[in-house]
Amino acid sequence: MHRRSVLKSAGAAAMAAALRPALAQQDRTAFVISGFPAGGMGDQVARPLAEKLRGKYASNVVVDTRVGAGGRIAVEYVRRASADGMTILQIPSSPMTLYPNTYRKLSYDPLADFVPVSTTVTYAFVLAAGPGVPSEVRTLADYLKWVQLDAKSASYGVPAAGSALHFVGMMLDKHIGKKLTAIPYKGGAPLLNDVLGGQVPVSVSVLGEVMPHIRSGRLRGLAVSSAQRSPFLPEVPTFAEQGYADIVVQEWLGWFLPAKSPGDKVQQLNALVREGLQDPALIESLAKNGLAPVHQSPEEFAKLVRSDLARWTPVVKASGFTAED
Repeated sequence: MHRRSVLKSAGAAAMAAALRPALAQQDRTAFVISGFPAGGMGDQVARPLAEKLRGKYASNVVVDTRVGAGGRIAVEYVRRASADGMTILQIPSSPMTLYPNTYRKLSYDPLADFVPVSTTVTYAFVLAAGPGVPSEVRTLADYLKWVQLDAKSASYGVPAAGSALHFVGMMLDKHIGKKLTAIPYKGGAPLLNDVLGGQVPVSVSVLGEVMPHIRSGRLRGLAVSSAQRSPFLPEVPTFAEQGYADIVVQEWLGWFLPAKSPGDKVQQLNALVREGLQDPALIESLAKNGLAPVHQSPEEFAKLVRSDLARWTPVVKASGFTAED
């Protein structure tokens, strides 16, 4: 064999050896673990983003729903996963920032056990009135006047006890000095059915769930929990502009990796999330569900997690609420 051919073959072999780890990584399957049911809000974010990752982050990306315990089952699953970047947690803010304040004991530490990658979307909550409330009740002030006059009316539905939506109701209760009774449900769908049917007068619900019914007139939006009016329901005033400045709650969905995951995987995943959230088709799809895309750097997201943890501590303490397993 000629010397040139030998060198060429050696060079090709060296290049193949250098590429082998990268190719092996590309041949692997990554899993996006979601703690909430398929077909819900989490899917509306996770599945389109998983498509954007396929062939770039890993050869295959699968969304795996692990439902239960308000998202804690999914969080615990990812906590125990290998820190190789192939198991991604998608979770709302409550399991990471509210639950550490409401549960006496958690099996995970949101700061020590995970690496924040990026937020993906934010969304607000809406205090919505149904046909169980007199038609003349059109504003938050009208509603509060009504509950003062009728003790039986002073109840509101929430998708889950101890959720951020529940705390919006408790914060309002603290302000008005009138005991509002929370009626917890197992999810937003059964709650929505009862509000629409008049069995429950009002609900604190995720904006995207009640938005079509407010637009159609079947429900009345009394207040939205974001700092500014939502672009998706601009006619509904905020709690803050109606005199309740501390009732500002903006939930987020975020992506995390297990602690000690490689820094290059964190940065690669963050960049791909940013790229995916810029897709006009995805932005349009999210808007139909009341979701606003928000990308942050890992450092910005870590700061947000810490600040939200600190924000909930005095709120939960003042409420006296403790979550039950």
